[in-house]
Amino acid sequence: MGDVNEAAVKRKLGIANWRNLSKDKVLQLVAAMPEMATEVRLKLIEQFPAFKDLGKADIDAVAEAHKSTLAANENSQNHFYRASQDQRDALRADLGRDDLSWAQREALHDRLDQNVRRVYEKDSESKQFLGAGMKVVAAAGAAALGLGVVFVGGKIAGASEDG
Repeated sequence: MGDVNEAAVKRKLGIANWRNLSKDKVLQLVAAMPEMATEVRLKLIEQFPAFKDLGKADIDAVAEAHKSTLAANENSQNHFYRASQDQRDALRADLGRDDLSWAQREALHDRLDQNVRRVYEKDSESKQFLGAGMKVVAAAGAAALGLGVVFVGGKIAGASEDG
């Protein structure tokens, strides 16, 4: 793609003009930039004075969505843990009674064990959820870094060819 001109880039992206460039097309454009001639890259970047701002806005949106998702998850976790603790407290109080048979005590111990297992499962589920969320944020960060590298790389390459 080293000898490709601006019209060829628009054809490859399937757009008639730069106003038709959607966010998903921007990612395609960024991915293709390293293969473009420096003068074509610089010309494209000049077309978009807010080129980096578009990528930053996307990253900010992902970060904000991630933050609100984490807050909702934490709130849900706290409710679950409080309810589980309340149940354990009630089971402990029942176990302290002197009038229980061995079978009743065993049933209460089983329920206590189930409660502890559910808390463990919920904790594992939350950790998996948080891990998946971090992958999304990391991917968004990598995209932003790539966008910045292409933007800065185009500027540096253009400057070195000029001087």
